[in-house]
Amino acid sequence: MLKPDDFAHFRELLHKVEARIRDDYEHLTDEALENFGDSRSPQHLAELGTDAYEREFSLRFAESDQHILEEINEALSRIDKGTYGLCETCLAAGKPKSRAVIPKTRLKEIPYARNCVSCELERESRAAG
Repeated sequence: MLKPDDFAHFRELLHKVEARIRDDYEHLTDEALENFGDSRSPQHLAELGTDAYEREFSLRFAESDQHILEEINEALSRIDKGTYGLCETCLAAGKPKSRAVIPKTRLKEIPYARNCVSCELERESRAAG
């Protein structure tokens, strides 16, 4: 289980990741929309296709960043509630809090993680197949 100092550490880490992702998100959306409707846009069909592909590519990354920002906000909410660091899937399955702990090593790598490794692997395999 996490201690009060751990909550403060992970709150700070989440805010750092949030700032980096927010900068990336803003850069990607600005880049994707920069030349949209610009009279200096390329007129050749192949160039138009390339620009459309690059714009769509940037917007997909921005969408992924937006999802991560939402997950970070949820993680910050879990800190406020005192449930941060507990596997949501284990808890939903009725495991006691002492057995539903997400390891600190996982939280250091993915501070917005909702599930322990085994539950996340199971979730991903169900989603893939």
